[in-house]
Amino acid sequence: MTTPALIVLGAGEEQVVLYREARRRGLPTIAVDMRADRPGIALADRFLQLSTTDHQAIAEALAGQEIAGVVSTAADTCLESWHRLSEHFGTPWRYPASAAAVSMDKSAFHALAASVGVPVYQWAQSHNLADLASSATGFGLPVVVKPTDASGCRGVLRVDEPSELDAALHNAAVNSPSGQVIVEKLLLGKDYTVNVFLHRGDLAFSLITEKHIVPGPRFLIGGHVAPADLDPAVETALLADAHALCLAMGLADGPANFDVIVGHDGTRYVLEVGARMSGNGFPRLAEAVAGVDCVRALVSLAVGEPVELVVDRSEVARLQVLTSPLEVEGELVSVGDLAAVRALPGVSDVDVFAAPGDVVLPFTEAGRKLGWLVVHAPTRVALGEVLATALAAVELVVTPATVPV
Repeated sequence: MTTPALIVLGAGEEQVVLYREARRRGLPTIAVDMRADRPGIALADRFLQLSTTDHQAIAEALAGQEIAGVVSTAADTCLESWHRLSEHFGTPWRYPASAAAVSMDKSAFHALAASVGVPVYQWAQSHNLADLASSATGFGLPVVVKPTDASGCRGVLRVDEPSELDAALHNAAVNSPSGQVIVEKLLLGKDYTVNVFLHRGDLAFSLITEKHIVPGPRFLIGGHVAPADLDPAVETALLADAHALCLAMGLADGPANFDVIVGHDGTRYVLEVGARMSGNGFPRLAEAVAGVDCVRALVSLAVGEPVELVVDRSEVARLQVLTSPLEVEGELVSVGDLAAVRALPGVSDVDVFAAPGDVVLPFTEAGRKLGWLVVHAPTRVALGEVLATALAAVELVVTPATVPV
């Protein structure tokens, strides 16, 4: 009898940690990805070049295969497939359909938030861009325009002037698989991500991070600092909101992350949910702060083994997204000695996904990051010093790409 295999939806940089954890366990993996050049494929035992959204084709390709579990991380687009495949193969843990629905449809999440008493704000959704333009005018600028069902900040823009609105609406529509667009009143305050991992209905682990947003209209994340420097009462309230929302979406087990703004008046606004683990190297950040292995816990949950989330340290950590410094297409000329960077005091990990000679694109969406760096220290002052030293050692050199004449 063959050993049951773990289906991993996605084989990109974010999913590599899942393949490594499966290998550590001696658990065969089946990678599913549309692209054949993804780094996780080399770590998998079998590769299906299929869209992670095409659950029917995946199920047909794996007919007769014994499946130990289904898992993914850092992407919302595959969540419906996660649910359907875990149901189809009768895996020990079944990803809940309602969690997929509210993660993939921002209007569904707004309705869920209102149902549990989380503060709401002005928003409108439609495929009719003229109607949305009227709504935006009614809300008053600035507003945020975003696709209903995209991720990675793709198609998201801040609009400050009436002259920018039409282009922003069309940009969001192009990036929305359903053609649906949302307009939201811009909220002013401080940005956080509330990360939780539930087990049997309880909060087994939580980590709130301060989001560092890249200046500009796209709301791209340049990094996270954790744990967030919050008033204890605000922290308790944010975790209570996240817990209530998870239970309302049927997620009694597993990870979720919530984008949150705490307004200047203290009001807590939950913008959206990804009922899965955060991206941008979040597992490394959680390990640096608390010693918790969220990847191990997720794979254990997926295959029906005991889930352990034990905090064994308390540090301050920063995850820094590494990007091209250019606003135009460039070429990565050189990278520092990453082994030497990892050996520096306070460096938890560093990864660069591109190699010298590769064409690199400006950081206009989350998928265009070049890598990430995670550092830790006992205090925030020391953390800044460790980060500066490590960034200098990474030495990413990017020059403008040569344009053929």
